[in-house]
Amino acid sequence: MLNALDKEIIKRLQEDIIIEKEPFKSMAKELNVGEEKIIERIKYLKNIGVLKRIGAVLHHREAGFKANAMVVWYVPSGRVECIGNYLAKLPQVTHCYERVTCENWKYNLFTMIHGKTKEECEKLIEGLAKEININDYDILYSTRELKKSSMKYKDLSDGSSILFK
Repeated sequence: MLNALDKEIIKRLQEDIIIEKEPFKSMAKELNVGEEKIIERIKYLKNIGVLKRIGAVLHHREAGFKANAMVVWYVPSGRVECIGNYLAKLPQVTHCYERVTCENWKYNLFTMIHGKTKEECEKLIEGLAKEININDYDILYSTRELKKSSMKYKDLSDGSSILFK
């Protein structure tokens, strides 16, 4: 069962968190509790499965990354997990997903790479292709950003204890 503090924490975690050294200190002050209590409750919510993760949304264009390349790779099925795990750990790769193929689309591994220019992205991608020994790939560049928002859950202000409906 969620208490009032838990509901307030969930509500605030759905919004932007202030970028600062101790991001939960401001939340604690607003909720009139100690920062340790906020962290304790977040851990509790994660342990009971209410929170899966806390993620950050990088507005990459504002950060100076103007070229955003989705690299679609055709990786032999026996190598997908190994290569996917390798690429996912690289700091240059912000997203890495295995996808189901279909008759007209053979690419089964997708990675997102951000750079200041297309040339920078392409140089990085060429280097990655050599490292993983995969030459069958294509690069899809973003043309514009359509959505950049966090997941919103049920409004808990009505006193409800059910998180998802």
